[in-house]
Amino acid sequence: MSISALSIRNIHVSYGQRKVLDGLSLEVFPGEMFGLMGLNGVGKTTMIKSILGLRDPDLGQIDILGTDRLSLSSKRQLAYLPERFDPPWFLSGIEFIKFSLKLYRAPFVKSEVEAAAIQLALDPAVLRNRVQTYSKGMRQKLGLLATLLTGCPLLILDEPMSGLDPRARAHVKDMLRAVKAQGRTVFLSSHILSDMSELCDRVVVLHDCRFRYEGTPADLCRYGQSENIERAFLNVIDGRCAAA
Repeated sequence: MSISALSIRNIHVSYGQRKVLDGLSLEVFPGEMFGLMGLNGVGKTTMIKSILGLRDPDLGQIDILGTDRLSLSSKRQLAYLPERFDPPWFLSGIEFIKFSLKLYRAPFVKSEVEAAAIQLALDPAVLRNRVQTYSKGMRQKLGLLATLLTGCPLLILDEPMSGLDPRARAHVKDMLRAVKAQGRTVFLSSHILSDMSELCDRVVVLHDCRFRYEGTPADLCRYGQSENIERAFLNVIDGRCAAA
């Protein structure tokens, strides 16, 4: 039996009297592209913070590749890209990538970095410039580059398409598919449900502190009684879905 890339067992998180996550359990398998869906404010960020060890659950257990998420070995298996990615303004793009790879003890190979930049339609020449000169889309591409190049087996991506134009989004999707083909696991959160439907093997819908659906995007459409995944999602959280 293979070890889960990410295992979440019965986690509970509250802020004071307000319950945010209520007994959630989830298994994400190695080599899987897994999506977390939910409206703003439902607890997606809290869940990600709990996975990263930035917020301790009140109850429950989270393991990464079979070990507790707080262990040093687990932290080196996981790379995270936040929604609001803002690299140090005083570094150049290449300096930031070198810094990120050093944290993970990953080798810096200039030709590989440049090839990955080209894949994302980012001119390798701009990596010599300070990030304070970058547009939002360029900063996002830099964050994706640094995250993917760590070689970590588990990637946590929060709104990875944020600030990207359609061409760049297409390139990012291609890179994520390549990461999956390497056997690495991608756990992503996004409000662009069409992207989730296109990329993810499975998704969960988080609403009112609980998972309201877990399965394939295609089955979500069937369960939510709509060919449009956004409408199916809304039907699920509003309780207008197919009988079990």
